[in-house]
Amino acid sequence: MLVKTFGSAVFGINAITVTVEVYMDQGIQFFMVGLPDNAVKESHQRIESALRNYGYRIPGKKIVINMAPADIRKEGSSYDLTIAMGIMAANEIIRTDLLEQFVIMGELSLDGGLLPIKGALPIAIEAHKRGFKGFILPAQNAREAAIVTDLEVYGVKTIGEVIGFLNQSSALTRTSVNTGDEFMRHLNEYEYDFSDVKGQENIKRALEIAAAGGHNVILIGPPGAGKTMLAKRLPSILPPLNIQEALETTKIHSVAGKLGIHRALVPVRPFRSPHHTISDIALVGGGSVPQPGEISLAHNGVLFLDELPEFKRTVLEVLRQPLEDRIVTISRSRMTVEFPASFMLVAAMNPCPCGYYNHPKIDCQCGSGVVQKYINKISGPLFDRIDIHVEVIPVQYKELSDNRPSEHSQTIRNRVIACRKIQEKRFEGASGVHCNAQMSTKHLRKHCLVNEAGHAILKNAMDKLGLSARAFDRIIKLARTIADLSGDTDIRTEHLAEAINYRSLDRDNWGK
Repeated sequence: MLVKTFGSAVFGINAITVTVEVYMDQGIQFFMVGLPDNAVKESHQRIESALRNYGYRIPGKKIVINMAPADIRKEGSSYDLTIAMGIMAANEIIRTDLLEQFVIMGELSLDGGLLPIKGALPIAIEAHKRGFKGFILPAQNAREAAIVTDLEVYGVKTIGEVIGFLNQSSALTRTSVNTGDEFMRHLNEYEYDFSDVKGQENIKRALEIAAAGGHNVILIGPPGAGKTMLAKRLPSILPPLNIQEALETTKIHSVAGKLGIHRALVPVRPFRSPHHTISDIALVGGGSVPQPGEISLAHNGVLFLDELPEFKRTVLEVLRQPLEDRIVTISRSRMTVEFPASFMLVAAMNPCPCGYYNHPKIDCQCGSGVVQKYINKISGPLFDRIDIHVEVIPVQYKELSDNRPSEHSQTIRNRVIACRKIQEKRFEGASGVHCNAQMSTKHLRKHCLVNEAGHAILKNAMDKLGLSARAFDRIIKLARTIADLSGDTDIRTEHLAEAINYRSLDRDNWGK
C-alpha cells in the first residue's frame, strides 16, 4: 500500500513542501531514500520506540520511504512524526483521509513525546500558500505557527494524540493567536532606558541621530566611561517594528531556533552582542546546512560589537559587504540561500591597549606609535562604513551625583519617529530605501543639495581629515538626518559642521 504524508524543509528563511511517500509490501527490509541525512535515517529507531510505548509496532514488512523532491537534502529530526504517520497509515492503523489535508512535523522522543522543531513559522506560511487545511506540530511551537491566521494549527504533546486525531477518535484544541494583540502587547518592552544614564549628553545626541537615520556608530573611550551602557539602550529609542518587520524577524529567529518555547512573535527590535572570539561563519552565517549568523539575527535591530579591535581581522572584514547590501548570500555546491541583514552596527572600543589615551585624569602607558597601531587593527574600508565616530569621556562626579531625572527613552523615541516619518515620505516608491543611511548616489543628488558655503566646509574637511569618497557621502547622509531632526528642508552649514565633527575620530587623526 502507498501512502503520502507531508512535511517541509527549510532553506534560508523559506520552506519547501516535502512529500513523504511510504510503500509497504511483503518482505522484511527497510529503505529510506530521497537524500536523508543521518538524523533522518535514525528516525527508524525513535519511531519504533515511540510506537511501542503506545502499544503499536512497526510491521515486519518491506517498507520503502521516499522523501520528494529527491534532489533536495533532508536535514534534522523534525520528520520523525511525518514518517511515523506514513508508516501507520500504510499499515492501515490510522485513516488516510485527513493526511493529505495537513502538514505534520515533529521530533519524537523515545517515550512518544514530541520535542520542538526549528522553522515552524516559515513552514506554516508555506503550508498556507500550498493550500493545506492545517499544521500538526509540537505544542511548544504552536503559538509561533498560529501567527498564520488562516491555517488550522494543532499543538500536540505525544504521538498518541496525533493518532487519535487522525482516526477521529479524539479531538485536538486548535491554537489561535491574535497577531495584532500579540504584537501590541509587547511593543514597548525594553529592559533599559536612557533615563538611567547620567550625563553623556553629547553621546545621547549622537545616538539619537544614528537612530533617526539608521546610521552606524563607533564609541571610543576608556574603560568604565559608559560605552556598553549607552549601546544597550539604543533599541529603546529606535522606531517600533511594524508587523511586516516583526514577521520577517520572527522567521529568522525561528529558523535559527532562537525564538524560545511558546513565543509567537519577536515584537521588539533585536539586540545582538556576540563575544569577540566569534568566528566569521558564526557572525555572517553558514555551515553545511546554512544557518543565519549574528548579523541576520540582528536584522531590523542592532548588532553591538564590544572591544572591536579584539575581533579577528577576517571576522570584521566579512561585515563590509552586508553593511552595504543589507543581505547575506551563502553559496554551497547544491544550494544558494539568502538571509536578510539590515542592521545598525554599533561598535565600542578602548582608545589604546591600556585604555587611557586622552583620559582627562589618568596617563596613558602606551609607547610611541602603539595607539595608532591599535586603531589600525580596524581596516580603513570598515571605518568608512561607520557614519558616526564619537569619543566617550568619563562622567564627572557632579553629574553622577545629580538626582534630577534624565530624559526618558520614550521622549527621544518620539523625535526619532517623527524624523523617520519625514524619510518615509521622502522615499515613497523607492524600493529598499527606508531611511537616510540607505540612500544611493541617485538619492543623494536629489535630496541632499549643498550650497556653496557647505561645499567649502566639506572641501576643507576632506583635505584635513583625508576622507575617502565613501566617507564624503556618509557625511552628507548624516547632515541630511540632522536637518530632518531640526525640521529643516535644506542642509545648512551647521548641519554639515556637526556631521563632520562626528568623523573626528577618523584613523588619520587619532593617536598622533
